[in-house]
Order: sequence, then structure tokens, then C-alpha cells
Amino acid sequence: MIVVYAISSVERNYIYVGMTDNLERRLAEHNTGENRSTKAYRPFMLIYQEASIDRTTARKREKYLKSGDGKEILKSLIK
Repeated sequence: MIVVYAISSVERNYIYVGMTDNLERRLAEHNTGENRSTKAYRPFMLIYQEASIDRTTARKREKYLKSGDGKEILKSLIK
């Protein structure tokens, strides 16, 4: 099972969207600074997760959530 997820920086205005097969491990990597692209925006909170049946479906959903419309949906979840 692949999970598409979105995390939001607690201290800054930043949303990251990704996919993984192990959500707990991936969140820990983001919050400990192991991911270079998110290191400066720590700490994070999980704002969205969605299970997908395969990588292809998950990738399509991830791409949508990274688009302008997708980001607006994610921003509305924070408020």
C-alpha cells in the first residue's frame, strides 16, 4: 500500500506533498531533518493522508495535490 500525504510546517507557511510505503518512518525523517528539501521548515504536522492501491495511482494523486487546485484544498484543511 502506498500512502499519499501532506505535511504542514508548524512555524512557517509551507506545505509538502509526498508518497511513501511507510508513513511513520517518512514523517520521522521530515521532522529529524533527514530530508534536505524540508529540513529548514521543521517541525511538521500531518494534515492529509490517502491510501492508494498502486504507485501509478498514488503518483497521479500526488501530482494533483501539488498543483494549484490541490494546494488550495490542502490550505483549507489547515484553517
